[in-house]
Amino acid sequence: MKRPDYNFPLINRLPPYVLGAVNQLKHQARAKGEDIIDLGMGNPDQATPDHIVEKLREAAKEPRNHRYSASAGLPKLRLAITDWYRRKYDVDLDPDSETIVTIGSKEGISHLMLSVLSPGDIAIVLDPTYPIHSYSVIIARGDTYSCPIGKKEDLIISIEKAIKEVWPKPKVLILSFPNNPTTEIVDIDFFEKICDLARETGLIIVHDLVYAELCYDGYKAPSIMQVKGAKDVAVEFYSLSKSYNMPGWRVGFMVGNPEIVSTLKRIKSYLDYGIFQPIQISAITALNGPQQYVEQIRETYRSRRDKLIESFARAGWEIPKPKATMFVWAEIPEEFAEMGSLEFSKLLIEKSKVAVSPGIGFGNHGEGYVRLALVENENRITQAGRGIRKLLQGIHNY
Repeated sequence: MKRPDYNFPLINRLPPYVLGAVNQLKHQARAKGEDIIDLGMGNPDQATPDHIVEKLREAAKEPRNHRYSASAGLPKLRLAITDWYRRKYDVDLDPDSETIVTIGSKEGISHLMLSVLSPGDIAIVLDPTYPIHSYSVIIARGDTYSCPIGKKEDLIISIEKAIKEVWPKPKVLILSFPNNPTTEIVDIDFFEKICDLARETGLIIVHDLVYAELCYDGYKAPSIMQVKGAKDVAVEFYSLSKSYNMPGWRVGFMVGNPEIVSTLKRIKSYLDYGIFQPIQISAITALNGPQQYVEQIRETYRSRRDKLIESFARAGWEIPKPKATMFVWAEIPEEFAEMGSLEFSKLLIEKSKVAVSPGIGFGNHGEGYVRLALVENENRITQAGRGIRKLLQGIHNY
């Protein structure tokens, strides 16, 4: 009996995951017993701080915490979020109307796009950008208009041009600074200009601040909520995944414009019953508890960053030192530039035993670069440098 031919237009708009080809090669190599140093996926390798794990264990023993929770998040967690913003940024937020808990930032951004976009609506995204920033728009049946990051002044001009010239008029602007994958940073002046532009045009700003705590060399990442009147035009996402080593716990939040917060609350009330309550209770402990663990996590990434820059420089690959994030954004060595980022990433696995993320997976303007995640210890990073050196010293063979 012949099966019907199904057509899924949305799925056809979603390309294979950025690391698909590289991951396949990595798994094949490991299946053969090869030792592959994985600097590809930004998956923190360190343990969640003990006091957070202990709170989870304690809360999980309480039967009342096994029931359905609130899709908008526990009131005490939303209060902890507002306290965190007050301590860190001197920003006041209403825990009931201006705060919502999300199942990590990816879920929150995706459901927010579903709640604010109609089919055919335009969202301005950065290029390069973290894939969900673009594909959450596609999942919502919207369309994207890409603005290359470049210099901050050029980016603002590019956004202004898009608002004036793109039709239909863009409805949403999705930003993320410190930026993944490029590690680019901005100051508060940038956000002030963007908020002024949004007020003039009715644009909704969505800012992903997930790397706020991973800043180095004296740099401190601003929150868009620090701009006077930002809550009129903007919302901001944050995740506990990186700063508190809680990636698998899937807990984050969104704050800002109460009308936009309300739209996300409405759609989530249909889609989920909230995060497992013991995880939310543990998140309260993370935000309200000792913060020296965040400093320790930050210092680990800074030290790994320095080791990678040093080791790769010795190998002959000079890379700028980023001031934020848990990544390094590296231009492909000139000798391999014509290969493109995907083929170069494959070559690194084959010849250097190092897995990275090809820049093309983050947008057209990511071509010519690879992203390296600081998720291996310093000894492994040094080992990666030795593998890179073998490749660069053997250029004449390839």
